[in-house]
Amino acid sequence: MARAKATNAKGTGGTMTDGSRSGGLTADAARARLEADGPNELPRAGQRSVLRIAIEVLREPMLALLLAGGVAYLLLGDTTEALILLAFATFSVVVTVVQESRTEHVLEALRDLSAPRALVIRDGARLRIAGREVVRDDLLVLEQGDRIAADAVLVEAADLQADESLLTGESLPVGKAVAIQDGAEHDRRPGGEGQPYVYSGSLVTRGSGIARVLATGPRSEIGRIGQSLATLDAEAPRLRRETTRIVTWCAAGGGAVALLVVLLFGLLRGGWIEAVLAGIAIGMSMLPEEFPVVLTVFLAMGAWRIGKVGVLTRRAAAIETLGSATVLCTDKTGTLTENRMSVVALWLPSGETHMVQPEVSVPEAYHGLIETAALASAAEPTDPMEIALHGARSAVPAIAPSTSALAHAYALRPDLLAMSNIWDDGDTLTISAKGAPEAIASLCHLPAHEFAAMTDAVEAMAVRGIRVLAVATAAPRDRAWAQSQQDYDYALTGLVGLADPIRASVPGAVAECRSAGIRVVMITGDYAATARSIATQAGIAEGDVLTGTDLASLDDTQLAERLKAVTVFARIMPEQKLRIVQAFKADGEIVAMTGDGVNDAPSLKAAHIGVAMGKRGTDVAREASAIVLLEDDFGSIVQSVRLGRRIYDNIRKAMAFIFAVHVPIAGLALLPLFFGLPILFGPIHIALLEMVIDPVCALVFEAEREEDDIMRRRPRDPSEALFSLPMIAWSVFQGGLAFAMLATVFLVESWSGMPEIELRALTFFALIAEIVALILVNRSFSAALGEAIIRHNAALRYVAAAIAAVTALILFLPSAQALLRFGSIAWSDMALAIGLGVMLMLLLEACKPVVRRLTARVSPTAPRGLVAAS
Repeated sequence: MARAKATNAKGTGGTMTDGSRSGGLTADAARARLEADGPNELPRAGQRSVLRIAIEVLREPMLALLLAGGVAYLLLGDTTEALILLAFATFSVVVTVVQESRTEHVLEALRDLSAPRALVIRDGARLRIAGREVVRDDLLVLEQGDRIAADAVLVEAADLQADESLLTGESLPVGKAVAIQDGAEHDRRPGGEGQPYVYSGSLVTRGSGIARVLATGPRSEIGRIGQSLATLDAEAPRLRRETTRIVTWCAAGGGAVALLVVLLFGLLRGGWIEAVLAGIAIGMSMLPEEFPVVLTVFLAMGAWRIGKVGVLTRRAAAIETLGSATVLCTDKTGTLTENRMSVVALWLPSGETHMVQPEVSVPEAYHGLIETAALASAAEPTDPMEIALHGARSAVPAIAPSTSALAHAYALRPDLLAMSNIWDDGDTLTISAKGAPEAIASLCHLPAHEFAAMTDAVEAMAVRGIRVLAVATAAPRDRAWAQSQQDYDYALTGLVGLADPIRASVPGAVAECRSAGIRVVMITGDYAATARSIATQAGIAEGDVLTGTDLASLDDTQLAERLKAVTVFARIMPEQKLRIVQAFKADGEIVAMTGDGVNDAPSLKAAHIGVAMGKRGTDVAREASAIVLLEDDFGSIVQSVRLGRRIYDNIRKAMAFIFAVHVPIAGLALLPLFFGLPILFGPIHIALLEMVIDPVCALVFEAEREEDDIMRRRPRDPSEALFSLPMIAWSVFQGGLAFAMLATVFLVESWSGMPEIELRALTFFALIAEIVALILVNRSFSAALGEAIIRHNAALRYVAAAIAAVTALILFLPSAQALLRFGSIAWSDMALAIGLGVMLMLLLEACKPVVRRLTARVSPTAPRGLVAAS
């Protein structure tokens, strides 16, 4: 199809030039320019260097306690133990810095994915690239809804307007016109009508165009004033607040107890250095410093795991919210369907209908309809419907290629869902229009009987799930283009029916949502009959269909009442989506909402979880959303919900384990003080135990697979506290039972005369066995004991191997025993230690059914056997 010829357009009309005939830069030239000028990005605010991370780590209370213990041992003259504690401290710093750096890199990768993308012309082909890869002299293809990736000058424009409020503060979009001389440098200032320049960070609010890049990165207008576009909320505010609060409470309580221990020990036993060491051991045993680590690692790894299924997490808080979604509002095209349209039906005003079939030629009577539909589309289509219309035209050899040139274009507008192209063959002008049947009918001013016939034909196609476009033609009187399409006299050419097959994975995914207690609602601009047909194919529950017209006539109270029965919203305008979301939220629902257009941004932002399309979605939609579907697949949303529930479950498992494991450690640190016995554990022993606990929390529980009932339980209450009373009670019960068993053995063996160093070794190994038992008990909420032991978890195998190796070293290496002040213990005592762990595991597993029943009464939405999540 011929390129548009340059004309004298008025205002923001359809001025075009031949500037885009250029094939753009070559790949080699773009690569060289990227190396020379650097990436098209601005300095990132808030990025932490390794040094800054290390400084933050040095402020951690646990590290301060380790260092204080090292100093205390140095004062006692025990250089070996001091160096061991300092080595533990160094190890903790290194591990944390590496872990935080990796998290920072994950967040940077997410920022890169979140940043605007760009469609450029290179080597004569259109190519979608990351915004940071745009270089000077690239040809940017601009469409409505795109965020412009760099400062550029227009070489083609069709009804192009841009929102430059980010730079000017003015909310109204401004019209753009093609540069009279491409490359001529003028005063470039954002704002003002009729400029040929577009600016990085601006949004295309209407029309389309092609622009040559003038400046990128810090050289752009937005770069000069030091603003940043891409932001990523890497925090989960509610989880972070709860974790900070519980750690603060535990730290305050532990600090108070530690200070009391120092005073009592020093006053009653003498030896203030030993008293300080005892206090440090108590403080270390009572401080659950793993909580922040768990939260950081789980959310960062959660974003990575969700990314592996084609979902970009732009806000980590979305991971927490995913598990509590109760309503999922989804659009149809490209999400439930494959977004791969084809022309399947043709209808003429005479009443004749032709169903298009492969390998069957289309009758000549329909050729004009097909040609007009293609001429009413973009010359180089990117929309699946327009691609299908061009494909249908190419499939009919009898339709000769057009020799006309595009002279003017009228874009689709919210108040008139139709678009028109004016073509000039050198002698005559013709208008080709397509759009929603009711919009084209209004342009054609159809009499009642003709409108009724057309409506019947539309309904007949719609009930079969076919999307219908009406096509019309008109003849302009002259080249003084009218302000609106409504100023021409159109004649109806016919209807074109397009089919978009439903994705094979959708019915199963919808069924999974329903079993998980998530209500799936479809919102589409299609006819009610089409929408109902597609919803039925997708397995969406039977319910009422509410059209945009009916919705507009309802007040908020009436809409809230209708929502209870509606499963399909049809003929919905984008701005009505916001009202639907707000109505669901007002009814107490947790709403996930999909969208892809500029007008979807308010509803995406208003929803608890905004879900933007990665392929066909606009940049403004992606920026307003919490997650982005890279493949535009509904099944990815369901996988995200599944993973979100799994991540939250595993956070609760890790938190429950941390609570439980600190009870026996703190108890054994305090017990000797109450009975006047020698101090059992010093800082070095607590530090060694932390080397076991930390990787268990950060690696083992994070890698735990999902619960069997994860998609069969109702969504959890989002207001539910992370550290709920049932969770804390169950954890304290687990830890208390472990401590009672250990304390019994400790006191009995102590009073029976077991030497102190042997008693310390026996108690330490028994504690290790019980820690392993607590790991196995908390791995699963509902699995049987045998399954919980053997279920696959590579991280657990590695940690178990490390524990076994360290235990063997201590048992068989005299120097290690001397360092820890352990004595050699008999194999019967080692069997006793292991037996305590096995007994604890069996007792806790036996308690689970009772706890499960109690939990169900407290929280019906909790997983089976899940006290930690109740």
